Amino acid sequence: MAHYAFLDENNIVTEIITGIDETELIEGLDPETWYGNFRGQKCIRTSYNHKIRVRYAGIGMEYREDLDAFIPEKCHTEATFNEETYNWNCTSTEHIPVL
Repeated sequence: MAHYAFLDENNIVTEIITGIDETELIEGLDPETWYGNFRGQKCIRTSYNHKIRVRYAGIGMEYREDLDAFIPEKCHTEATFNEETYNWNCTSTEHIPVL
């Protein structure tokens, strides 16, 4: 069993599903490719134990190909992205904590 995130045209996560193990094939294709073709959306594997792509994907997160990581939504407009922690640095006292 593995988990997969579907992305829209802006690489924003729209849905997460539980699917077959990433080592199995469906009609000769790896699951990311098969699920993506079936749905007509890009499909990327995600992991509860954070072993790949930094963190488990969530609806609204962005997948950054250059970092191969799921990035939380920006907490406010002045936040800056920290490429070492893959989180937003929030200096405002009025923000939503990013996990």
